[in-house]
Formats: sequence, structure tokens, C-alpha cells
Amino acid sequence: MSPGTRIYADYNATSPLRPEAKAAMTAALGLTGNPSSMHAEGRKARALVEGARETVGAAIGACRDDIAFTSGGTEAVQAPLRGVMRTLENGRIVASAIEHDAVSALCDAPQAWQVDASGVVNLTWLEAVVETLAADGVRPVVSLMLANNETGVIQPVAEAAEIVHKAGGLIHCDAIQALGKIQVSIINLEVDYLSLSAHKIGGPQGMGAFYVKPGAPFAAVQTGGGQEFGRRAGTENVAGIAGFAAAVTAATRGIEVYQSLAEHRDRMEEKLRAAAPSLQVHGSTAARVAGVSCFGVEGLPSETQIMALDLAGFAVSAGSACSSGKVKPSRVLTAMGLSDAAARSAIRASFGWATVWQDFDALAEAWIRLAARARPQLVKLDTHV
Repeated sequence: MSPGTRIYADYNATSPLRPEAKAAMTAALGLTGNPSSMHAEGRKARALVEGARETVGAAIGACRDDIAFTSGGTEAVQAPLRGVMRTLENGRIVASAIEHDAVSALCDAPQAWQVDASGVVNLTWLEAVVETLAADGVRPVVSLMLANNETGVIQPVAEAAEIVHKAGGLIHCDAIQALGKIQVSIINLEVDYLSLSAHKIGGPQGMGAFYVKPGAPFAAVQTGGGQEFGRRAGTENVAGIAGFAAAVTAATRGIEVYQSLAEHRDRMEEKLRAAAPSLQVHGSTAARVAGVSCFGVEGLPSETQIMALDLAGFAVSAGSACSSGKVKPSRVLTAMGLSDAAARSAIRASFGWATVWQDFDALAEAWIRLAARARPQLVKLDTHV
């Protein structure tokens, strides 16, 4: 790694903008019309928006008309959940302990839906809870992410959907960290609602989308106009939508390239374990998306690691980017059974479309050097490569 060079390993927080997305946005910024206007300029803007809607829908196996664009991932998650709850007098949101704050903030009480030590949700617990709610006349509205933002662990959404529907409930899937990394298909997942975000796949920040299954209950939260088929009022962000669609196209075409990162991630983790035998890789015993590694050694604070790596030219994070600045331990990791001290010692390295294989080796070597300085007793320098 040459002086002045930086390696970006925080794709789960936000991905670098893809050139395809930048080009699409630049072209769209040259358009003048409002997509709701009937003149030629408006029709041109409308055609771009609807073409993008077709692209995003096709990426998840959905019809164009079932997709609504939003201002970002948080709204893409909350709009369908708030929208369904507005229609139900007897609804209750049930969310796993590892959901993003955008979901957990909507829950009336802390959720008991825990995960095992590998980070996978307990479906037996879910089955018992939704059956009990249904027996009490409550309609469960379950939210389960497809890939966890901190560990990369893939969740059994299709199996959960079968359980929820059997009890007469509805299910929402936060697929924001899964799109472009694994197959995301509303046909296979059998969900009623699904959320996406552009900036996790190399699109612009501040752009999201959600899917509503035809016939699923939903009432718009943001009203005041008929845009997005009445699901979300407000003039569409034409350039952002164009960039989103371009990123979706590039990400879905490049999914095999992304999945090939698993080999390099695993090699990086092997190097780290060899140098620091007490190091834990959280979620490594479960199926994970390829470019994510969450690891740490108890007693070496995540803040220390992040600052040292930043000075060495590496961008990594701890926990969710939306929770940055908080000193409390990751609730994802504590839900997996980690102590507060262990959870406070974990960092996340996440890679993506512009990553090269050398980045993994460079990060491993940099981490070993910082650990050797900060906690010499933890590191076996003779294993350093």
C-alpha cells in the first residue's frame, strides 16, 4: 500500500458511487420537466422515472406498478410498516432483535425474538408468538431483514413468511443489505412488503424504494399528491431515481463478482485468527453475504481499532452507521450472546464493487500491526504475513 493511498472497507455504511450511476444522474440533471406535467418535458421526465421503476421492479421479480420510490432506506423501511399499521385496527409489529433502528423504533416494546450464537433468528419462537397473537385476535405484522448490516448473516425470510402467513399475518423484509449480493426475489421470499436503498449498491444517497404486494393492506403515510401511484406524495427525485436504476443494473449484473469476494474475506479472517488466536469472527458459522466481516478481540476497543486503521489509511466501522457516535454496545452482537465488552470490541469491514483482492490482505496486515502495538500479548507476530 503506497503512501497516501486509502482503502475503503465500509460499503455497508455507504458504497462509492458507481460510474454508471453518476453518468445516469448527470444526464437526468439536464432534464427540466416535472414528471407529473403533461407537456413534452414532463413526459420525458416521466419516461425516465417509469423506466427506472421497471428496472428496480425487475431486479426483485416485481411488477413496475408495485414499486414506490422514497427519500432513502429509512423511509423505504418505515413507509410500508407505517402504511400497513394505518389500515389495521388489530395489528402488532413483531421484529427480530437484530433489525435496523428504522424498524425497532416502530415497535411498542423491546422484542424477545432473539437469534442464536451464529446470528440467525429463532423460527420456533416466531411460530409460537404469531399463533398466540392470532388466537388473541391480533394480526401480526412481522419484519425480518434478509441480510444483517453488521454481520452479513443471511436470515430465513422465506421460512418466516410461511409461518407468518399460516397465522394470517403479514411480513415485511428489509432487503437493503442484500440487493446485489444475493438473489432477492419476492416470488421466492413470498413477502408482502420489501425495502431497498440505492446507496448500499453504488447508487446515490437519499434514494430508496419499497414494494407492496398486490392486495396487501397499505395506506400512504406521506400524502398531498398522487405521485407513486398514491403510495408516496411528493415530486419525484428524477436524477436520484435514474442513478438508483443504473446502480441496480450494475449491481445485479455483477452479483457473481461480488460473491467471489468470499474467498478473499475468508483468507483475511484466517490471517487474523492465526495472528490473534482469541479473535472472534461474528456470524462466521452461518451463511453470510460475501463482502462482510465482523470481528474483534475482547479488550481491544472498537474505537481504538477504527482510529488506528483510519490513520493507517483504512475506512472501517463499528456497528450500524446510523448508530455512529453511540457508546452503547451493538444490540445485534449482544443478541447473539456476546458480552458488552466483546460487543464493544468488534469492528466491521465491508467490501464491494470497487474492492480488489489486495485490499483484504492489506487490512489484515494493518490490523495485526495495530493489535501488536495496542495489545502485544494478543498477537503472535511470527504468523504475520
